[in-house]
Amino acid sequence: MKRKEFLSLAATAAAGSLLTRCSEGSRAPAASSGRTAVSVKLYDLKLKQAWGLSRGTWTTRRNAFVRIEKDGVVGFGEAAPIARYNETAESAAAFIEKARPVIDRDLGEYAVRFGEIEAVGPGEHAAKAALDMAILDWVGKRLNVPVWKLFGLAGARTVTTTYSIGIDEVPVMQQKVRDAADFSVYKVKVGTADDRKIIEGIRAVTDKPLRTDANEGWKTKEEALEMIDWMAGQGVELVEQPLPATRLEDYAWLKDRVKIPVFADESLILPSDLPRIAPYFHGVNVKIMKCGGVQEAVRLAAMARALGLKLMIGCMIESSLGISAGAAIAQLFDCADLDGNLLISNDPFRGVKTVKDRIILNDKPGLGAEGDLF
Repeated sequence: MKRKEFLSLAATAAAGSLLTRCSEGSRAPAASSGRTAVSVKLYDLKLKQAWGLSRGTWTTRRNAFVRIEKDGVVGFGEAAPIARYNETAESAAAFIEKARPVIDRDLGEYAVRFGEIEAVGPGEHAAKAALDMAILDWVGKRLNVPVWKLFGLAGARTVTTTYSIGIDEVPVMQQKVRDAADFSVYKVKVGTADDRKIIEGIRAVTDKPLRTDANEGWKTKEEALEMIDWMAGQGVELVEQPLPATRLEDYAWLKDRVKIPVFADESLILPSDLPRIAPYFHGVNVKIMKCGGVQEAVRLAAMARALGLKLMIGCMIESSLGISAGAAIAQLFDCADLDGNLLISNDPFRGVKTVKDRIILNDKPGLGAEGDLF
């Protein structure tokens, strides 16, 4: 059997096995009946400080929030649309409206409903994530169990998160590090002509481990190799997406030469992408908003394990609702970057708590998040 065929079969088998175990491990609620009330609200999340990446800078991010109610039970979901994939809060709301007939069906069959939502149309992964999130929140509340328990997770109830430092003037980035002194690892956005100055500036104010994310900002494999090996000498543990996502041949060249792991972010969207990109990376960053839902993120985790990849669970700029969804499955991952809610000043939800750099799950049913937006 060819290596490519083996990777595909191994990944598919692992994903199916985990999904089956999760389904068998949870008691399905009694079949729901009647129409489902669906409400969507667009909301501008205000960043505490300008959020800079290699592709732009923002002071607000508009997300779409969905509320579903059926049989007296309410579920919430959040879409943090990704402009790189031609998504907006408005397009997410339009997709949710288009998917309304699916939400009228039995929500207890959440795996089936997910497949039907996926079939409504291509793209709009953040909107699909919001609906998947809301359905799982509804099911957990109907069963009176947390979503993490729906997936058979237990044991460790906390997870350590990195704290992200967006691109800015070096003194501003240094102050961001000082303000986040409780965190043990920082994730630094790079991908600019000033990357050496940025890392040297941050090293001047902390000796804690760093992880960097270039967001496709470096343009040649030679530049990427030079920067990564230099960063390795500065105490950087790993680098995310140094080159444009489609340049897999360059990633193959890079993987054989770098001193620290290279993780995929923009190169990975859906589980179907994973067998194709797996040989070119040491690890992957899985985001619920990017892959289309909590269930898909669980599937990706199983596939990545089967393919020998390291796992990070990440996030976009999200409220505590979206972060609570990521935290519910974070035990499946090697490391977490779930700090989107810590970067905003007007969080409309209350969910998991972050104490210093530890995210603490709660025992509330569903996603364990509540708010006053609706």
